[in-house]
Amino acid sequence: MIPSISQLKEKRAAASHEDLEESSELLLDFFKLQKLQPAAAEGLVPVVVQNADTGEVLILAYANHEALQQSLERGIAVFYSTSRKELWIKGATSGDYLDLVEVRINCEQNSLLFLVRPRAGGVCHTRQTSGKTRQSCYYRLVEKSGKLSPPASQPLPWHDS
Repeated sequence: MIPSISQLKEKRAAASHEDLEESSELLLDFFKLQKLQPAAAEGLVPVVVQNADTGEVLILAYANHEALQQSLERGIAVFYSTSRKELWIKGATSGDYLDLVEVRINCEQNSLLFLVRPRAGGVCHTRQTSGKTRQSCYYRLVEKSGKLSPPASQPLPWHDS
């Protein structure tokens, strides 16, 4: 069963990054948007990032005006890091750049879709047990019980195992 909101809030506060990224416990952050208020006041939109060749959703990120402008100028995905509160050039430290194929906007013009081609194969900042960067940030399945499948235990159908 999925924990109550108050239980989730309490468990998330006590959780480490490893707990969030590797455990089988569901610790959803239902308060993420609340935390974005200061940055959102300056202008921020969600960006769904999708592999242009496979259709796989790789990551959900955020962009401000400058991140979008730089993405279009550079031809690579640039975001606004909500945790570091700064511009984030995806791949600048990891080498996992995302080449921008096209940018789309939703009907209400309040979110973006970046269609990209990963340069190095990985996208997520977490790594598989082999040490390779994970191909997507969506690497665990939420089971009916509310538990998460073990990391990378069930690759998505379009992944080469």
